[in-house]
Amino acid sequence: MKFKNTLEYARELDAEDKLSSYRDQFIFPQHEGENVIYFTGNSLGLQPKSAKKYVDEIMTDWANLAVEGHFYAEKPWWDYHERFSAKLAKVVGAKPAEVTVMNTLTVNLHLLMVSFYRPKGKRYKIICEEKAFPSDQYMISSQVRFHGYDPNEAIVEIKRREGENNFRTEDILAKIKEVGEQCALVLIGGVNYYTGQVLAMETITRAGHEIGAFVGWDLAHAAGNIELNLSEWNVDFAAWCSYKYMNSGPGNASGCFINEKYHNQKDIPRFEGWWGHSKERRFLMEPEFQPENGADAWQISNAPVLALAPYLASLEMFEEVGMPALIEKRNKIVAYLEFVLHEIDKEVDSTFEIITPANQEERGTQLSVFLHGEGRELFNYLMKNGVITDWREPNVIRLAPAPFYCSFEDMFHFGQILKKGILEKSK
Repeated sequence: MKFKNTLEYARELDAEDKLSSYRDQFIFPQHEGENVIYFTGNSLGLQPKSAKKYVDEIMTDWANLAVEGHFYAEKPWWDYHERFSAKLAKVVGAKPAEVTVMNTLTVNLHLLMVSFYRPKGKRYKIICEEKAFPSDQYMISSQVRFHGYDPNEAIVEIKRREGENNFRTEDILAKIKEVGEQCALVLIGGVNYYTGQVLAMETITRAGHEIGAFVGWDLAHAAGNIELNLSEWNVDFAAWCSYKYMNSGPGNASGCFINEKYHNQKDIPRFEGWWGHSKERRFLMEPEFQPENGADAWQISNAPVLALAPYLASLEMFEEVGMPALIEKRNKIVAYLEFVLHEIDKEVDSTFEIITPANQEERGTQLSVFLHGEGRELFNYLMKNGVITDWREPNVIRLAPAPFYCSFEDMFHFGQILKKGILEKSK
């Protein structure tokens, strides 16, 4: 497609956009009476207007029914989490029984490692990517220490080649093969938070299984962003947060995937609690744990329904639109943003290096841009002029035009603001 960097053309693209009406279903922060240009859905998605209604339903039921709301609310609280399984399964490419919602992301990764990090003898190492999101680094290191190992010995990091911004699949596969029978677990971020690179999850999962390791994925930047087929790829487990591309609200609940081959096992290592006990027998108060069917067996406590309500509100939109339509717009709007950046780069005395892969198959919604010759001053200019973006050292801004609510006109206006900021700085 031959793009044009004009307002008229951007508006033509918006007029053709089948998802354009969903923009009005979100609440935007305001700048001088206008919607901001919002690029940080990869950090915190905008609030759906329907979220308040879903929360208010629970508040009303709590007021009118009190404890009876667990069973007699319009959406009873005791099985509230079950409303997520079928809808989330479509987002991550799973069977409904393989998906549940509970806790928060790092908590869930810790809990899942109880089941899937089982070091024994010479098989004790964990393969992860270098400079993983810090929370993952802390989590993996603490798990290794908990089991009595030295993180310097037990953690094997996959590294980028000198001078390159992204991981090469062949290097990941070579490292997995090299560690071989010493590897207990491969645990990597499916979409790199810094560069936005999408890793070859199916290929990497297969390689991990070939050496006898479990394979899990942190999908914080993947869920609701890229096409996932966790069941088909035979992934052992995965977890994701819901507040980025899935718009559930700050710090909200995490989704989990546990492959069905591990379901209904009483002897699998697992930290257990009341809500993972068989639903039919839960209120018999039996002393022996009877696992719930499917991924729900990993539940520990009853669902925090006030937190889940905004997530369900957003998930209803995902159900309505479907991931294929979101991905189609994502590809187009990211390509247009990339075009605008290159056009502005030609017009100013500056150099932008997009460190996100150019190959559409290796990226999702995010473009990470290295601002050579610029600094945080330019980021501050953007923020002061109604562009909400994200700064990462050294000198990188992350731009994530979420397809639910970002417009092509936003991309054009961003380019003009960026151009003006660079030119004013150079005066």
